[in-house]
Amino acid sequence: MTKLGQWLWGLALLGSAWAALALGPLGPRVPPPCRQVLLPLPIYLLVAFGCYSLATVGYRLATFNDCEEAAAELQEHIGAARADLRQRGLRF
Repeated sequence: MTKLGQWLWGLALLGSAWAALALGPLGPRVPPPCRQVLLPLPIYLLVAFGCYSLATVGYRLATFNDCEEAAAELQEHIGAARADLRQRGLRF
């Protein structure tokens, strides 16, 4: 099973459990204070996931390593390619 399948399976399981408890057509009766917490729970979880994702991207961006040697090598390749194209008659 792929990772996407695992995530979808988990979301379906949690979603069905939430629907059974929050909507309660067949399941046990939930007291009103618990029901008030259960109804907006998916929105809270979605906001929490968004905050976590934003923090993860920000952290990874802040700790991204620069590769000075690779940048210099790439500049050399670009210079060689331009020189080769100039010899073939291409003007920039």
